[in-house]
Amino acid sequence: MNKNYYIIPIFVPHLGCPHDCIFCNQKKITGITMEITKKDVEDTIDEYLRTIDRKNSYVELSFFGGSFTGIPMDYQNELLDAAKKALENGKIDDIRLSTRPDYINEHILKNLKIHGVGVIELGVQSMDDKVLNMSERGHTSFDVINSSRLIKAYGFKLGLQMMIGLPEDNLDKDIYTANEIIKIKPDFVRIYPALVIKNTKMEDLFKKGYYKPLSIDEAVDISSKLYILFYKKDIPIIRLGLQVSDEININKDVIAGPFHPSFRELVESSLFISLIDYIIQKYFTDSFEIIISINPKDISKLFADKKKYFNKLVRYYSTKKIKVWQNNAVNRFEILISDGIIDKKMSFDEYIKLVI
Repeated sequence: MNKNYYIIPIFVPHLGCPHDCIFCNQKKITGITMEITKKDVEDTIDEYLRTIDRKNSYVELSFFGGSFTGIPMDYQNELLDAAKKALENGKIDDIRLSTRPDYINEHILKNLKIHGVGVIELGVQSMDDKVLNMSERGHTSFDVINSSRLIKAYGFKLGLQMMIGLPEDNLDKDIYTANEIIKIKPDFVRIYPALVIKNTKMEDLFKKGYYKPLSIDEAVDISSKLYILFYKKDIPIIRLGLQVSDEININKDVIAGPFHPSFRELVESSLFISLIDYIIQKYFTDSFEIIISINPKDISKLFADKKKYFNKLVRYYSTKKIKVWQNNAVNRFEILISDGIIDKKMSFDEYIKLVI
């Protein structure tokens, strides 16, 4: 039986990072300004566990916000001691944290290993040094390669986060970054479109006309291409787009940029449409009426954003009568198309790995 996966988030304050990257206002992103304590960690774990069935669950404690390995070691250990105790007592199954590529060394990794940490995520953002410099990241692409090598050598699971649409960035550089990340062979990745957040240097650049963020369509198009690259190499994308919060939302602290509360669904919707278009072009060019069958759990992806991408498909094939049926016999991420004579089925996996 597959276990349910749960994350217990612990948001640490912006103490571990002396760099003010131009896109970052960590206090706004995490919503945390006060220092948390060991007791806060213990209380948060117990609070979450009240609603979790531990017999059929995998629970991960995750330290988010700031750069965890950049905070003072005594404070790191205070928080990690609480996490390790919960791990040893069977309350949680793993410990995850995120940090900067230049805040990793053997001493740090040995300490994390002692405290039971299993997963480390690095905020890579880009593997193009000009983009990193323009974003005032304070590290280079070499730091990413070196720290990733160390993390893997010490037996941690490795996650890498990249950001698209930064100053001096473009599609070619995003493709380059993705391919360089693939060479590192992380266990998973996250992709974030750059947003203009209040009280950041990027807000100043935007307001002065020196920076233009990606549009939603541009961000979806780039992310779709990256999705394919990682999918072909069996590297899971565990998040596409920033998570909605009280602060991270339109008319809140997001000034501009490709923000959407269901950004991943937009990307996967565009990929579904590409898959359907391929099948129609290959097998149903002369068919007047076609029926698209899809798993009910995927219908929201096909019809994402008020059928934005689906309606484009319908308009393109205006001479055809297109119907959509929900069919439990069709697998997730799979499409079955029929015109009453021919039936053709294809999955994401087949489309991405054999066609593109």
